[in-house]
Amino acid sequence: MTGITHHIPDDLLMSYAAGTLPHAFSVVVAAHVSMCDECRARLAAHECAGGVVLDGLTPQLVSNDLRDRVFASLDDAPPPEPVRHARSGVYPGPVMEALKGKPPKWKRLGMGTRQTILSDDDEGSVRLLYIPAGQAVPDHGHNGLELTLVLQGAFRDDTGYFGVGDLEVADAELEHTPIAEPGADCICLAATDASLKFNAFMPRLLQPLFRI
Repeated sequence: MTGITHHIPDDLLMSYAAGTLPHAFSVVVAAHVSMCDECRARLAAHECAGGVVLDGLTPQLVSNDLRDRVFASLDDAPPPEPVRHARSGVYPGPVMEALKGKPPKWKRLGMGTRQTILSDDDEGSVRLLYIPAGQAVPDHGHNGLELTLVLQGAFRDDTGYFGVGDLEVADAELEHTPIAEPGADCICLAATDASLKFNAFMPRLLQPLFRI
């Protein structure tokens, strides 16, 4: 996809390539990579570099017991292959996998804004957000890291304009009020590893209910 101007930082891309990125962030990175030729090429380069490092490691001897257990495990039935889903509408394949191939089940947050939580655990949460055109997300800061990928429409905040395929990386230093641009309603994929810091009373009051 062309026209993408906000990409995945190298540290996150390297962690994703190494398999050490938390699940919530991995869903967002996988979705962006599926939409972005540049980041897909950068990911391939990181994976290639990781392979070179592994090839250069000195082989380590293992005990006979460990070897026998490894060989015995190879005789067990292989685990089932994960189900792969193709892109559907504005939702990339990784998002459709998180949705298990089904349409989002939207829950209202107020002012026309809706969300679908895809996963939520101790390491973080990932969700779809539906924001009507022209609608603002309440002013907030961050207790940790937040990745927001635009799937439809666009939004703007103090840091700039984010269109389809663009990824915003927000941390504890950023306080902002994202506003969906006129035109198509904005649908985003957002992952966080900590709760947001809302400034207004009502969003803070409803925050536990909405698990944001």
